[in-house]
Amino acid sequence: MYGMNRAQKLFVVLAAFFVANAVLAEFIGVKIFALEDTLGLKPFEWNLFGQSGSLNFTAGTLLWPIVFILTDTVNEYYGKRGVRFISWLAVGLILYGFAFAFAAIHLAPASWWVGVAQDQGVPDYQAAFAAVFGQGLWTIWGSVIAFLLGQLIDVGIFHRIRRATGERFVWLRATGSTAVSQFVDSFVVLYIAFVIGPQHWSMGLFLAVGTLNYIYKMSAALALIPMLYAMRRGIQAYLGDAEAARLREEAARA
Repeated sequence: MYGMNRAQKLFVVLAAFFVANAVLAEFIGVKIFALEDTLGLKPFEWNLFGQSGSLNFTAGTLLWPIVFILTDTVNEYYGKRGVRFISWLAVGLILYGFAFAFAAIHLAPASWWVGVAQDQGVPDYQAAFAAVFGQGLWTIWGSVIAFLLGQLIDVGIFHRIRRATGERFVWLRATGSTAVSQFVDSFVVLYIAFVIGPQHWSMGLFLAVGTLNYIYKMSAALALIPMLYAMRRGIQAYLGDAEAARLREEAARA
């Protein structure tokens, strides 16, 4: 990163963390975890749209709130073009990663490797590898389309709120844009992956799971507002007040 100024170095770091979190969220999202059991709580029997059950989420939800914070931070200092660039970059690398995951699945496994984890309760390592990394194409495309659509909506709403409020209410433009974009994201991914996909979920199940996912994402986004302000303070300290103000002004005009 020789020859780069501090603003350029900051963008590279933010973009790297954004892409890393987005790609990791896609790959670990294959695991579904029980929130109540993880926290040691009594199962919460929700009932929505004729559906009931406990609170189960994909492991990718651990990382998406951090993606929201990074999106809003890049939006704040580098504007629409910055967010669009890192969003398209993340999509490209997600597809790149899945392409090689599928290629790895179809490599002929070494005979000794297939049973190497039998003592750990994994009788067929090849089958386990394929199950974890071989997410269905409907799920992959649903997730990628929903992610990109959500990001593009987020950047537009963010700047509309910014134009209306100026430099005030950082939390409002961050949570307001996330509220709209993640409403779209939460339902689009499920609709593509599980309604029009091979599982053909009922509309009740689709609405119930989408609503729970949306509530979880928004709760996490609200809980992480202090992190948004902490990142803002850190950037101010790193860039200096004058340079940080210049970037914000340019981002607002872009």
